[in-house]
Amino acid sequence: MAEAKVFGMPAEKGRWIFVVLGFVINLCLGSVYAYSVFNVPVRNLFNIGAFDSGLPFMVFLAFFAGIFPFSGRLLEKVGPRKLGIIGGVIVGLGWILSGILPSMIPSIWTLIITYGVIAGSGVGLAYSGPIQVATRWFPDKKGLAVGLTVAGFGGSPFVSAYVAKALIDSVTVLPTFLYLGIAFLLLIILLSIPLKFPVADWKPAGWTPKAGAAVASADYDSSQMAKTSSFWGLFICFTIGSLAGLMAISISSPVATGIIKLDSAVAAVLVSVFAIFNGGGRPLFGWITDRITPRYAAILSFVIILLASIGMMFAGPGTTVLYVICFAGFWLCLGGWLAIAPTSTATFFGIKFNARNYGIMLLAYGIGAILANFISGFASDLFGSYLRAFIPVGVLAFAGLFIAFFLMKPPKKIS
Repeated sequence: MAEAKVFGMPAEKGRWIFVVLGFVINLCLGSVYAYSVFNVPVRNLFNIGAFDSGLPFMVFLAFFAGIFPFSGRLLEKVGPRKLGIIGGVIVGLGWILSGILPSMIPSIWTLIITYGVIAGSGVGLAYSGPIQVATRWFPDKKGLAVGLTVAGFGGSPFVSAYVAKALIDSVTVLPTFLYLGIAFLLLIILLSIPLKFPVADWKPAGWTPKAGAAVASADYDSSQMAKTSSFWGLFICFTIGSLAGLMAISISSPVATGIIKLDSAVAAVLVSVFAIFNGGGRPLFGWITDRITPRYAAILSFVIILLASIGMMFAGPGTTVLYVICFAGFWLCLGGWLAIAPTSTATFFGIKFNARNYGIMLLAYGIGAILANFISGFASDLFGSYLRAFIPVGVLAFAGLFIAFFLMKPPKKIS
C-alpha cells in the first residue's frame, strides 16, 4: 500500500500543517476573549450597567457552546472543509452586523443578537472542524495536537486586544466590529479549504497505545456516554473550570482599571499578556493530560484556580503583581480546560462518535459562561466590586478537586 501523503509530504510530517491551519482559524474565532477591551466602550455607548454590558459576551459563549452538539453531527455529514466555510461566513456576518445595526437601532439587545447570537453561533460551527481534524490525525499525541490547535483561540487576545484597542481609540467601537468582521470572514473561509480527515483508523506507522494509558474500553455513542459517572464528572469539572476562566476574561480590564487602578492602556496590554497564558495553557495542559491522565491534570487546574481566588481576596489599589499572577492563573486554566475536556472525551469515550460527544460536553462551557456573567455582574452591581465574585469561584474549585479525583476516569466497559 502506498504511503499516505498530506500536503505532498509523508502523513506523519504533513499532518502538522493541519495544526497550523487550526491555530490561525482559532486566532480569529477566539477574538471573543478580547471582549473586556470592548466592555467599557459598550457600557458607555449604551449607558448601561456592568451586568448588561456583559450580556453580549455571555450570549456569544452560550450560543457557541449551545450550537456545538448540532455542529458535531453536521461535521460528520459535510466534513470539516464545508463546515468551516459555513461557520466563517456566519462569524464574519455577526461581527459586520455588530458594526452596522447598533447605530441604526441603538440598544444593547441589537448587539446581543448580532454579536452574541449570530457571531457566537458561527464560532460554534467553525470551532469543531480543526479540533476533530487534530484528534483524528494525531491518535498518538491527542492532547498536544488539540492543545496546539486551540491555543490560537486562547492566545487570540494577544493580537486582537491590541488591534481592537487601537481601532476603538481611532474609529470608536462600532467600526471596530465592522473591520474585524471583514477580516475574520476572509481568513476563516480561506484557511478552512484544506481541512480534511484521514482515512478511517489511520495511525502513524508503528504506533500502538502505551500500556497502562487511560483509554476507552469501547466507542460510546452520546446516549451511552451520558449514562456514565465519568461523563458527569468531566461535565461538572469542565463547567467549573470554564466558569472561573471566563469570568476572569470578561472582567480583566475593568478589574485592572477599577480595583487595581491601572491605566486603560496598561490594562489592554495585560489582557494581551494574559492571552499568552490562555493560549499556552492549551498545549501545556494537553501535554500534561497525555502524561499524567485527565484526572490529575484537572486536579492541578483546580489547585491553581483555588489559589488565584484566594489571592484576589487581598487585591486592591497598587497590588499589580498579585493581580497579574492571579489572572494569569485563571487564563492559564481556562486554556487548560479547553485541552483537557476534548482530550478526556476522546480518551474516555472513543474516537468514533467523538465529534458529537464533545459537542455535548462543550455545553458545560456554555453553562460556565452564563454563570460567570451572573456571578461577576451581580457582584459588581450589588456590592460595588468584582472581588466578591471570587468567593464562589474558590468554593467551586475546592469542590472540583474531589469531583475530579473520584469521577474523572474511564468508564467501565459497556455491555
